[in-house]
Amino acid sequence: MATVRIPTPLRNICGGASEVAVDGSTVEEVLKNLEAAHPGMGERLFDDSGALRRFVNIYVGEEDVRFADGIATAVDDRDVVSIVPAVAGG
Repeated sequence: MATVRIPTPLRNICGGASEVAVDGSTVEEVLKNLEAAHPGMGERLFDDSGALRRFVNIYVGEEDVRFADGIATAVDDRDVVSIVPAVAGG
């Protein structure tokens, strides 16, 4: 199982957990399984068409999946998948 790091604004959906173990061989599978285990997570990560929301960044280890294979990026059992919401600031 991969470890998924949950950002503070989404931890209430996961019972307050900062990390959860999730099965999946791709980022998409991991995120879909995360939604299955923690209903409500998917609507915050995916838009109505099923695409990852523009303000959600996903990393596998140190690699931004936008510069790899997107949500089709492969995930190994030892990988850490980080959900990082984009933050506006000034």
